[in-house]
Amino acid sequence: MDNLFSKAEALAGNLKEYVNTRIDSLKLNAAEKASKIVANGVAGVFAGVFVLLFIGLGSIALSLVLGEWMGKTWAGFLVVACFYLLISIIIWKAREKLVRRHIMNAIIQQLFQEDERDK
Repeated sequence: MDNLFSKAEALAGNLKEYVNTRIDSLKLNAAEKASKIVANGVAGVFAGVFVLLFIGLGSIALSLVLGEWMGKTWAGFLVVACFYLLISIIIWKAREKLVRRHIMNAIIQQLFQEDERDK
């Protein structure tokens, strides 16, 4: 009878150790996925800053060229500003399809992406 109880105790100890190891594994997996999402977000912000600088400086150059071509500098800036207003309206109207869905899909893909060691 004592042998049965000692085996049950050993089994309970092993089960407890397995559950604790599994919980630690899940925590590490969640932390890894969260860090990947944050790292991708930070990289996206840096890339976005440089794209905004490119667009801003390119817009100024285009405005000056258009202004010189039309004979009035302010007209070039007005044309570029109207172009950006038009693009903004289009993006706002199609924000569900163009922006939100892509961001959600990227986050979901990062969360549920299987690592090679999980296979």
